[in-house]
Amino acid sequence: MNNTQSCIEACNKLLRGEISAVETYTQALGKFDNSNSRSILQQIKEDHQRSADTLRSHLSEMGATPDSESGAWGKFAQAVEGVATLLGKSPAVAVLIQGEEHGIDEYEEALNDPGVMTEMKIVFRDIHIPRLQKHVALLEALPT
Repeated sequence: MNNTQSCIEACNKLLRGEISAVETYTQALGKFDNSNSRSILQQIKEDHQRSADTLRSHLSEMGATPDSESGAWGKFAQAVEGVATLLGKSPAVAVLIQGEEHGIDEYEEALNDPGVMTEMKIVFRDIHIPRLQKHVALLEALPT
């Protein structure tokens, strides 16, 4: 597999994760009635949407077709979040934190992939990973 194809596959994998995050936060927003908590969740959702849009743009620049669905991971994440929201805010927040940490792991995996282009790694390292780390901190500070 050539480096461009490897980079495309890595970016599409990350895109599916971002799409999944948007779907999950859309679902989670229904559970929170505190306006401050809802505002934070909405901000995080919008960050994931921006990340997805950035990945789509990069994929298009590489001549690839960006994935349009979250795939199997998204369905699983939505199911877990659905169960967590039934149980209450605390389990829902714990699931969201786990999702953000999983996203960090995915971006770090892409950083270690020799097939991912250097310019993409810079974006992942300087923008996406710090954004996810900020999400974790925001979620940990939410009242439960």
